[in-house]
Amino acid sequence: MGRAHEVRAASMAKTAMIKSKLYSKFGKEIYMAAKSGSTDPNSNLTLKKIIEKAKSSQVPADVIKRNIEKAKGGAGEDYSPVRYEGFGPGGCTIIVECMTDNVNRTFGEVRACFTKTGGKLGVTGSVVHNYSYISYFVFEGMTEDEALEALIMAEVDITEIETDEDGVVTIQGAASDLDKIKDALVAAKPEISFLEEKVTYLPSEWIEISEDDQRKLNRFINITNELEDVQDIFHNVGNLIEEEE
Repeated sequence: MGRAHEVRAASMAKTAMIKSKLYSKFGKEIYMAAKSGSTDPNSNLTLKKIIEKAKSSQVPADVIKRNIEKAKGGAGEDYSPVRYEGFGPGGCTIIVECMTDNVNRTFGEVRACFTKTGGKLGVTGSVVHNYSYISYFVFEGMTEDEALEALIMAEVDITEIETDEDGVVTIQGAASDLDKIKDALVAAKPEISFLEEKVTYLPSEWIEISEDDQRKLNRFINITNELEDVQDIFHNVGNLIEEEE
């Protein structure tokens, strides 16, 4: 079968792992939203929004249904959001967000990832003060002026808006206003195309690190993303060239 078969097998395994991780991430969010409110998306706006995001990320319908049914039964895990902060290669800062049913297990696993890549897990608050927790949108098909008018008419405030040379618009706003911003833009122009729409941690300052430190950070991201409880990873490295493990 040779090298080509090995490469294909490795690629298929990596794709399967990425899909499994994605399904697990949305599964937990759907389960918790359904358990904490109504299991009917029509009367549970939070659940409805998560389902919409899951579908846009091509999460299968059976994964969505299974987690809603699990919430209906009242049995199953109770997940809690946990944030870990630390310092990585080249003095970069890192935030790892998790959803876990066992904090002790998750703490040990995340700390091991920092240690394996030459980093150090910090205490709560040691890093996050250098970040802003925001809504972040990148879209095309709508001008900056049109977007501003739509947001003003909907009485939605934003903190920043800019347009690049290709006409792609970026908007930043309060994390709690993610749905309000999107709803206002879509109402004004239904054909708008979102390239990114998320709540994220934006660093107050980006740094650059060496190629060797970039390899270490990429390894940290890869092994941390393999952890079942990890939802998102944020850092302040502006020159990171992502590579496969």
